[in-house]
Amino acid sequence: MVKNLLICFITMLLVSCGSSSQRKSDIGESDTQESSTTVEPTEKAEDYQFLVKVGDIAPDFEMQMPDGSIVNLSSLRGKVVMLQFTASWCGVCRKEMPYIESRIWQRHKDNPEFELFGIDREEPVEKIEELIKATKVTYPIGLDPEADIFSLYAEPDAGITRNVIIDRDGKIIMLTRLFEEEEFNRLVEIIDQSLQNTL
Repeated sequence: MVKNLLICFITMLLVSCGSSSQRKSDIGESDTQESSTTVEPTEKAEDYQFLVKVGDIAPDFEMQMPDGSIVNLSSLRGKVVMLQFTASWCGVCRKEMPYIESRIWQRHKDNPEFELFGIDREEPVEKIEELIKATKVTYPIGLDPEADIFSLYAEPDAGITRNVIIDRDGKIIMLTRLFEEEEFNRLVEIIDQSLQNTL
């Protein structure tokens, strides 16, 4: 009798341990699957001193162009928009701008659903003209003489170059700071995908 009870107890113990081990295994697999699902960041808003983040509606602004015309961001709703904050004294900007010209502007300048604007920070028209001549870019560059536009997107003392990509709904979909080839390639890809409505 005692022997039978002992055998029964051992059997129940083994079954119980097996079930417990199986549950732990299932939980472990589930946790592993969840933790391996990551979202690749396309911006580091705080590190880059941005005041906006991916997913925000881009702050509206009015910008004067060198020819005296006015551009309102809100009037571009329905288009994919790229903003590039720049200045003649910014060495990284000068390095990046020819890439923007060749890989983005020349590719999409005739697309009515795309707009690209450089935004020159705290400089007169003469400086913008010098910058355009030095970098040989043909995309439009507007004036931000008091950095009012810049201050909507980044802290006033934050540096440049920096880019903002905005989708057709006016939502920010990518932010970049400085110029890094891999990140720039991603920026080009984001624009291409947005224009194809596959982002």
